[in-house]
Amino acid sequence: MLGPDEITALFTRDGRYLCARWGRPVAPVIFGLSDETLEIFRSVTRAALADAGHPIVETDPDMGANLMMFFVRDWDELSGVPDLAQLTGQPDLHERLKSGAADQYRIFRFDADGGIRACLTFVNMGGRLADAHPAELAEAMMMRAMLTFSREVSPSAELAGLIRAAYDPVMPVAAMDPSHALRLAARLPRQ
Repeated sequence: MLGPDEITALFTRDGRYLCARWGRPVAPVIFGLSDETLEIFRSVTRAALADAGHPIVETDPDMGANLMMFFVRDWDELSGVPDLAQLTGQPDLHERLKSGAADQYRIFRFDADGGIRACLTFVNMGGRLADAHPAELAEAMMMRAMLTFSREVSPSAELAGLIRAAYDPVMPVAAMDPSHALRLAARLPRQ
């Protein structure tokens, strides 16, 4: 079972704690997948949001889509995405991803209350993820988009419980004080 120290570590980057969840309904859109794989991702997305007790909608009134996932076989494919620099706020993103060793990259945007407003995920399927099982990959991508984890996490029953705890209506949509980890730990199911 995750304790407060382990939870704190999951949300601490560069000495600063941040645990934020979605503060608005999620309107997902996925690019670059075959029809069969797309349906798997849609099903996993709906299931992940239902498990957290968070609503899914067709469109976000401000952005249209607020959970965007881009799947490419090579980072060079991102050069063909219209207005990518405007969308991400990072004009050199394509080149940075190409020169780095990452196979995925995630950008969060936040509302005034600190809740997640948008999540953009970029996944390079041409490397080590080429043979990933679609359902397992979808579950991992959704888990990583549900909260602002400070590092890559792998799907598990413990992390699913942590996500449900963070989406408890009495919890804040965002917290910067590490004592928040104590509140999360108290909401986890006892085994």
